[in-house]
Amino acid sequence: MQDTTGKAASGNPAGDSGATAEQNKVHMNGNAVTQNGFNPPSIPTPQPQSECQLPTPTPIVQREQWGGKYEFLLSCIGYCVGLGNVWRFPYLCYRNGGGVFLIPYFIMLIVTGVPLFLMELSLGQYGAAGPITVWKCCPLLKGIGIGMLCVSTLVCLYYNVIIAWTFYYLGSSFQSPLPWSCEALANAAICNNTANNSTGKVLTPTEIFWNEQVLGVVGSKGLHDPGPVRWPLALCLLAAWIIIFLCMLKGIRSSGKVVYVTATFPYFVLIVLIIRGATLEGSLQGVAFYLTPDWSRLANAQVWNDAASQIFYSLGIGVGGLLSMASYNKFDNNVIRDTIVITTGNCCTSFFAGFAIFSVLGHMAYRKGVPVGEVADTGPGLAFVAYPEALALLPGSVFWSIMFFLMLFMLGVDTLFGNMEGITTAVLDEFPHLRGNPLQKSLFLGALCFFFYLMGLLLVTNGGIYWFTLIDSFSTSFGLIIITLFMCIGISFFYGVNQFCQDILDMIRHCPPWCGKVLIYFKACWVFCTPFLLLFILTYIFIEMYRTSLRYGDYVYPLWGKALGVCMGATCCLQILIWAIVAITKETGTLKERFQKSIRPLNSWRQNTLNSTVTAEEHVEPEQVDAPYTVTLTDMDITAMTWDMGSQA
Repeated sequence: MQDTTGKAASGNPAGDSGATAEQNKVHMNGNAVTQNGFNPPSIPTPQPQSECQLPTPTPIVQREQWGGKYEFLLSCIGYCVGLGNVWRFPYLCYRNGGGVFLIPYFIMLIVTGVPLFLMELSLGQYGAAGPITVWKCCPLLKGIGIGMLCVSTLVCLYYNVIIAWTFYYLGSSFQSPLPWSCEALANAAICNNTANNSTGKVLTPTEIFWNEQVLGVVGSKGLHDPGPVRWPLALCLLAAWIIIFLCMLKGIRSSGKVVYVTATFPYFVLIVLIIRGATLEGSLQGVAFYLTPDWSRLANAQVWNDAASQIFYSLGIGVGGLLSMASYNKFDNNVIRDTIVITTGNCCTSFFAGFAIFSVLGHMAYRKGVPVGEVADTGPGLAFVAYPEALALLPGSVFWSIMFFLMLFMLGVDTLFGNMEGITTAVLDEFPHLRGNPLQKSLFLGALCFFFYLMGLLLVTNGGIYWFTLIDSFSTSFGLIIITLFMCIGISFFYGVNQFCQDILDMIRHCPPWCGKVLIYFKACWVFCTPFLLLFILTYIFIEMYRTSLRYGDYVYPLWGKALGVCMGATCCLQILIWAIVAITKETGTLKERFQKSIRPLNSWRQNTLNSTVTAEEHVEPEQVDAPYTVTLTDMDITAMTWDMGSQA
């Protein structure tokens, strides 16, 4: 059938499109007009049942929309501004030459981050569909949506464990003195004893609290020995999933209101921490360490790879959360403006958080009499070892600890909202009857959260940190880069970069002059710059994966563990190949014809365009069959059409 907006598919000849328009029926307000202009009467006459009679169309459940544009902006900012902004960016900055790291960071942001961010938002908003259904624009690439769903599942599986750790520390922060501080009676002997332990390393109270009381990692020998579940952490994990379930129960109408608090509170805490940190002795030493450039590091490929990985990690590209949240936007939302605001705000937050963190770390280094580089660590070690130790040194440590871990909780919840939204939107779009039944939708969401809780119990065992590190290392590694690479290539060359840019202009409608000029730059990135840089990053990841072994502390992962991680990443990106084969086998003709048909948008692709211009009361959804735009009618179709006209006469 013809596209409901009257637009031909990208790459279809104009004549072919016009011929199809003449042949097919045009549906307007429930009345049918045949190819010869004959109007049937408004009151239908009884007709004999025949094989060619079409079934009555099923009612379509309307999708939700954001209550206001600020809900969408705050949700995206909260999704992008996460725990990685607090621990990962500052660490990468000083590990890769201090302030000089900002040069490759902002280059990667402009060339890869912002273009891919705009591509996801535009795709979701124009198609008004989740990560899977949105690929009606190019059925061959439906596997990209399935791959995004796999990545989101792995991320949600381990990300809420971080929130569970935060809950544990938040509850412990209400004790005075803090249980990991030297003022606690249990730690008095540890702080006064400078002797080495059996491993020859001096352990601080914060390290002992983290390894023994929180993780229990001392009771595990490695990946093969997870040990029993740590029930205090399991209860914290259960509480975290209950909160996520309640916040998402009413869809974006409820989560959109929650972000007014969860997305703004962390900024308040960061500002307070910066002001407090500036008054501490040694704070300037930490800030100088954070910003002092080492220009020689620009020649190191590791620096550029870290900059690109941080952009992907921070902006949440390729996971499906951005695409899902944008699908609830109004059709005429200015997606270019939102992209610039969100990406700029996210990266400025990362840079801003560095001052809050390193001013406190500088004070901690001053108190210990060691260089700043010896008190900072990466990953969970920085958030749950170095920071609690620094907080314990502050006057009023209980208050500052509560504020800090409450901030981490808000950051984690916002990011998990986005990841869960990617999963739920994808499933609800594939099974739309769930949207119209609140009970079934609630049961589905509850079952999903309970499934994640049961799977997450493995990560709160004594050896759970080993599994956590494995999933964290491979879930967003090469598989995510391959997914985004194919998304960029598919939209640019299969769907058509010119058609995609025109779709963006159609959404913005009253496009300011600068929008058209900016799109020229984005077009160049999508076709040339971004795919090239993604290939560079992918090559470097494979080289490093082959040369280096995976570690957590002193523990070196066995070969089977590393192979398991590779299988996780491969499972995500192999969905592209599997579903491409499925799409091709569903078509008819030669292999070339099947390929050409499978890259054409389905006729329901532009349904959101029609819904944006016709109100629900005025518009009666026409009967549609998901097929490519250009459909050649057979003799049987013409005969059935003539017979239908004769019976009505």
